Amino acid sequence: MKKVMWIVSVFSVIMTTIAVQFMPDSVPMHYNMAGEIDRWGSKYENFIFAAIINVFSLVWSLLIAFYEKKASKSSEEKVRVEALSNAKVIKVTGVSMAVMFTVLQGYCLYKDCKIANADVTVTQMNISKLTCILMGLLFIVLGNFMPKVKNNMVIGIRTKWSMYNDVTWMKSNRFGGVTLMITGVLVIMTSVFVKEHIAIICMLIYTFVDTLITVFFSYKVYKCEVKSAPMEEVNK
Repeated sequence: MKKVMWIVSVFSVIMTTIAVQFMPDSVPMHYNMAGEIDRWGSKYENFIFAAIINVFSLVWSLLIAFYEKKASKSSEEKVRVEALSNAKVIKVTGVSMAVMFTVLQGYCLYKDCKIANADVTVTQMNISKLTCILMGLLFIVLGNFMPKVKNNMVIGIRTKWSMYNDVTWMKSNRFGGVTLMITGVLVIMTSVFVKEHIAIICMLIYTFVDTLITVFFSYKVYKCEVKSAPMEEVNK
């Protein structure tokens, strides 16, 4: 799966290299929420986005290597299994993000060519709506894998309450995974039916509410776990 991530990332560079051959020297580089071009720049600035995609892939690769090395060196089965599980989830995260950003990059390149050559000032489809839809899909994918993440400092629901022990971690991330998938569905549905600037606002609101609910849930789980701990010790 790590190879897939790098194939997609390198493809973004190849795609950009080909696309700039068909662009004029000056292309649209930024749009406001109304879909109007508010900055033009060199066509070679498109390589910045491709470079960012590859930097993200490098970061994910380093994290994957860290957990795989941890698994290979550990003599404890529990630690080994947890490290391999985290490495797998990071691979999924890396591939998902690489695909999302590369699709977004492809759309931007297509739009730049079309708008620059047509000499127009307003897009037919604002990039904000596509970004929201892709983010919604990413939320659904990550939410599906979140319950499989083991206690760590990199990915998952990481609060001081969720990281208290394995039980609080498991319950917090299972709950957080479900709410993140629901958030993803809401983001996609909203983005399809509302205007671009409303879609962005709704996505931010949904994400903020989801974060608050998940953090509060992790606190409640932590309080229940702390409260039950003395009773367990008494029973022993």
